[in-house]
Amino acid sequence: MTESTAPESPGASYAAAGVDIEAGDRAVVLMKEWVRKAQRPESLGGLGGFAGLFDASALKRYERPLLASATDGVGTKVAVAQRMDIHDSIGHDLVAMVVDDLVVCGAEPLFMTDYICVGKVRPERVAQIVKGIAEGCVLAGCALVGGETAEHPGLLGPDEYDVAGAGTGVVEADAVLGADRIRTGDAIIAMESSGLHSNGYSLVRQVFLERAGWALDRRVEEFGRTLGEELLEPTKIYSLDCLALARTTEVHAFSHITGGGLANNLARVVPDGLHARVDRSTWMPGPVFGLVGELGRVARPELEKTLNMGVGMIAVVPQDSVATALHTLGERGVGAWVAGEITERGEGGPAVTLTGDHAG
Repeated sequence: MTESTAPESPGASYAAAGVDIEAGDRAVVLMKEWVRKAQRPESLGGLGGFAGLFDASALKRYERPLLASATDGVGTKVAVAQRMDIHDSIGHDLVAMVVDDLVVCGAEPLFMTDYICVGKVRPERVAQIVKGIAEGCVLAGCALVGGETAEHPGLLGPDEYDVAGAGTGVVEADAVLGADRIRTGDAIIAMESSGLHSNGYSLVRQVFLERAGWALDRRVEEFGRTLGEELLEPTKIYSLDCLALARTTEVHAFSHITGGGLANNLARVVPDGLHARVDRSTWMPGPVFGLVGELGRVARPELEKTLNMGVGMIAVVPQDSVATALHTLGERGVGAWVAGEITERGEGGPAVTLTGDHAG
């Protein structure tokens, strides 16, 4: 009697589990061109090593160099990019979120690494993300020295991804900016944001896409472009502007206005006993902020603690530095204005107060 034998099932493999190593290799080939453009003289080696190298002997010119580090992502803004199938601006956003945290203490961004997690490696799309990161690094004056692309099938859908980045900068120990430098009478200079930047997109998407039911390709007269184009406007990169400001005049502190809004982020650099008064009447937020409030019936306190409301970076400077600061920023094409001042804080009073109503 002959015993029948069932056909053997194919053995397990990484490819069968959903990970395409060949696609990953092709993505590396496509991104090399962009990574080469995001270098500094101190960058060593090339793409493909196990670690990025940076020549630290360049720090010898510092008397006491302090290294600063920061890490961040771009939140649910990636969901808009995925729906529109536009991916390079997300890389730009990632750089902005990292380097503009570094520069707050006065640090010059030196280099960045990135982490891209995808449901399925689509080489051209990964290369577009890296292209945006590389272009952002050029605008920030830092190098892109390495990164990682990870494929997580089953955890993310085939067209889903997330990004994160980490950056390192350097600042002279006696040039560190922050709360200990701020004095009564200092001026608060606001720098205009390019739009929503990369915060509050869970609220923004809920208002426009779910509550209002607007399509991303809908043309919005207030924006002069489509909703999707407005939502994907890249985050402004301020690092070189802030460094130029610190070189040309006295700066006591910077504050990067991200999640938590203007008041909460500015409060992080206001020392005990002092108070920052910001006058809303000194600027008019862009129309996207008003439409989020109107369509979603979002109360002003909720808007202001979620969105940047038109201000992406704050500089706190002495009164006698105001004219030079505004001139420097103006020459660099950064919209800036005096938005308030530092005063004494009353007993039990808040660190930051927003007063008045927006212009317009």
